[in-house]
Amino acid sequence: MSAYDGRTAAFHELHASGCFVMPNPWDVGSARALERMGFRALATTSAGLAWTLGRPDTQATLDETLTHLRAVASAVRVPVNADFQDGYAVEPDQVAGHVSLAAATGIAGLSVEDSTGDPTAPLYDVDLAVERIRAARRAIDESGTRVLLTGRSEGFVVGLPDIDETVRRLAAYSEAGADCLYAPRLDRVEHVEAVVAAVAPKPVNLLVNAPFITVAEAADLGVRRISVGGTLARTAWRGFLEAATELAESGTVTRFQDLPNVDTLLADRPEA
Repeated sequence: MSAYDGRTAAFHELHASGCFVMPNPWDVGSARALERMGFRALATTSAGLAWTLGRPDTQATLDETLTHLRAVASAVRVPVNADFQDGYAVEPDQVAGHVSLAAATGIAGLSVEDSTGDPTAPLYDVDLAVERIRAARRAIDESGTRVLLTGRSEGFVVGLPDIDETVRRLAAYSEAGADCLYAPRLDRVEHVEAVVAAVAPKPVNLLVNAPFITVAEAADLGVRRISVGGTLARTAWRGFLEAATELAESGTVTRFQDLPNVDTLLADRPEA
């Protein structure tokens, strides 16, 4: 059994009971730091990756994403879940091909979402969206990797915050073979409860990118997995921009105090 196989098995075990936090690094350094802090799994963030490339979210290419997944997965010992956006394709067969490529990078899980990127029709038709999940499921099964598949519904992200439609889609993705279900940007307890109930006993991922709920409260609602998306990357950007703005505008450096010793944090890291 390879190291990747072991991490995939461990990732499935994490989803079997309880609740765990899966924070989102944006590069190898932040991934290693989070691993050293004791998190049992990590997840990539499409936004965080795109920002390192000087672009807005969703603008990293498939090849850039695959390179990023290999780098992060090989840098840490813990399971890594991939933000695989919409599979970088529309048609199910193309999604399947791309999922096969992602499954070979060493990741333990990946998500496929139903957002089109087209503001005039921001979600894939539900029948097509279901077929895309089925295609991803088939590709993973044929790969033999047991990569954990998360089905994502993006209504609350793209300006269509309809909980009934979100629940309907997630239930359909569950039936199509998704191992875990995820609707980013939920911010009401009753919506979280509705999603958990609709797909039970399958696990639910909750995005916590604002202080509307604590980890303990989410666990009490039956949430199995918590991620933060690009929010850790945004907090890092905030610190950088505030310090750089002060330097540019006033020539002072008051924020250059009490800074972390990054060398110490990353030194003597156990080899992955």
